[in-house]
Amino acid sequence: MSHKLIMMALEEDIGDGDVTSEYFIPENRVSRAFVTVRQSGVVSGVELARDVFLEVDSDLDVKMLVEDGSKVGAGAMLLRVEGKARSILTAERTALNFLQRLSGVATMTSRYVDLVKHTRAKILDTRKTTPGYRLLEKKAVKDGGGKNHRIGLFDRAMVKDNHLVAEGKLEQLQEAIRRLKSDKPHVEVELEADNLEQVSDFLTLDGVDHILLDNMGLEELTEAVEMRERAPKARLEASGGVNLETVVGIAETGVDFISVGTLTHSAPSLDIGLDFVNLD
Repeated sequence: MSHKLIMMALEEDIGDGDVTSEYFIPENRVSRAFVTVRQSGVVSGVELARDVFLEVDSDLDVKMLVEDGSKVGAGAMLLRVEGKARSILTAERTALNFLQRLSGVATMTSRYVDLVKHTRAKILDTRKTTPGYRLLEKKAVKDGGGKNHRIGLFDRAMVKDNHLVAEGKLEQLQEAIRRLKSDKPHVEVELEADNLEQVSDFLTLDGVDHILLDNMGLEELTEAVEMRERAPKARLEASGGVNLETVVGIAETGVDFISVGTLTHSAPSLDIGLDFVNLD
């Protein structure tokens, strides 16, 4: 998947040729450059950026100086690249685009994870990802210390309010869960609860792995946790209204997971650049 994305990204950037490098950089000019972080954060996509350089020119000497998931400060060097200057310049923007975006996701995730590390709550991503980038962005979440929610519609059943309106009776819901577990026992089941009455009902069902507590206040979240402790079947996930100011209070209610769409849909890119240096 990542190779396909690299090829697509290079194709849209290079087109029928890098005219700037072709006409303004001598063909045999050999250079050294470093990919450097301009601000502190957590990096992700270092290996992917390396692959971009090598895809453009397999003769480049590319050395990874840090691993994905590393916390770095401003000025840290991530990659060293040596070889034809034309090749380095042609690959530069595509490599940085991947690296900046994914490192931004990892950095945002780490901020949330650090805030709730004194609690039991784990930070989850969502499916609110850049089309085509889902596996890369979910890896970036893990590099930042978070956990992955379902990858897509195929690996966890998530029964939300619209599904419940269409199929609202508990008996019918229980039968659907039984059929799913029989046909696909590896698939987990999550039910979305908008209120505590639904939480109470869902806790009576067999085969429910997770209950999503949607847009509940702190008192409701705390009560839901107490209800679950009397019948500890499903893990509880808080969702809605989560930001850096509210996440600590949500985590301290005792929920197991907190899903945060911001990790992938609103994380700002980390400032990373490429600098040429004189060869010794």
